[in-house]
Amino acid sequence: MEFSILAPGAVLVLWSLIMMIWMASTRFPAITKAGLDLKASPPGGRGGDLEGVLPPSVNWKAHNYTHLMEQPTIFYAAIIFLHLSGGATQMMISFAWAYTILRIMHSIWQATVNTIIPVRAGLFMLSSICLLILAVNAVIVTI
Repeated sequence: MEFSILAPGAVLVLWSLIMMIWMASTRFPAITKAGLDLKASPPGGRGGDLEGVLPPSVNWKAHNYTHLMEQPTIFYAAIIFLHLSGGATQMMISFAWAYTILRIMHSIWQATVNTIIPVRAGLFMLSSICLLILAVNAVIVTI
């Protein structure tokens, strides 16, 4: 079976939504347990305001959800460039899957254990190398 290079991107989009649900399903009960009234919060309040208020293990999910809105945006662009330019070779598809799997592993680690060295940093570095390879190839095939 041959996969499109867009498939790992679609999986990462779905994973991002799973992380959003995981974040909300742990954060809202923690807010209630802490006795916070969201209706009484000041206008313009944001999730970052809960740092130091909610337990760190609850905030880890929110941190990871934020991370999934950052670097992966470059991944989405790179795979779209590769797809549209005909540069979606089997090797690039493999790097796209590797990136996606590593980011999911990073999410699970950060949301549950959250030690940085060596696991979380290692997963981040490996996924970043995959992204760099994808981005360089996207540039090569679009020039």
